Amino acid sequence: MKNITIYSTPSCVYCNMAKTFFKSNNVAFTEFDVASNLEKRKEMIDMTGQMGVPVMKVGEEVVVGFDEPKLKSLLGIK
Repeated sequence: MKNITIYSTPSCVYCNMAKTFFKSNNVAFTEFDVASNLEKRKEMIDMTGQMGVPVMKVGEEVVVGFDEPKLKSLLGIK
C-alpha cells in the first residue's frame, strides 16, 4: 500500500470527506493539521504553490482537493 499523507484543517468539509473516504476504504493515512502546524503548512505550500486544503500525497502523486475518482484510481479502489 502506498503511503498516504493528508494536509488538512479541522473545519474543512472536503478534508473531512477525504478522511471519511480513507477510513471507509480501510486506507491508513497520516494527517497534518496545517491550521496549527506551521512547518507542515509551509511544506504543503512549497509542494503545491497554494494554501487550499485538502492536499493529499499518495505515494509520490499529489492530489489537491477531494477528487474521489482520482484517489480511487491511485489506490486501486473500484
